[in-house]
Amino acid sequence: MAEFATDKKSPELFFMGLYVLVGAGAIMSAVGFFGCCGAARESQCLIGTFFACLLVIFAGEVTAGVFAFIGRKVAIQEAQKIYEDAYEDYMKNPVGKVNSTIYRYHVALQCCGKGNVEQTGLPCPENIQLPKNCLVEIQNVIDTHLHLVGIVGIAIASITIFGMIFSMVLCCTIRNMREMI
Repeated sequence: MAEFATDKKSPELFFMGLYVLVGAGAIMSAVGFFGCCGAARESQCLIGTFFACLLVIFAGEVTAGVFAFIGRKVAIQEAQKIYEDAYEDYMKNPVGKVNSTIYRYHVALQCCGKGNVEQTGLPCPENIQLPKNCLVEIQNVIDTHLHLVGIVGIAIASITIFGMIFSMVLCCTIRNMREMI
């Protein structure tokens, strides 16, 4: 992935995804701070803020999941376009960095070329029995991995729901203890 990302034609969405992950990590640190300090100081305000942040994060997770499912075809088309661009660059100049890029695609996907017939002159892995169409393999890989991402997303959303439930229980317990005093 590092070599694909440092290529001059690497997709902008790859870097945008990295920035989103860094931003999400910073936000999660702040949310964790609210929850930890709220529990330690028994502050209803901080625990309520923690709950509100978890609610917003949960809504964002659901929204991202819906957009990922809806945008699956666009992701497949973009990945196929990246491969086709590397393929065309290789056909124009079969030596150099493009050669290693197309070869890495072929090794990662266990495919060779973008047609049904055997491609001549392409750097294909040695252990392929029948040459497979790389465009079809890109679609298969994204489809199978999108299901895994969906399962992980559901697990994370479940943990977020438990966090919201426990924070509300803690907030109500703190309020009831203050009323008793």
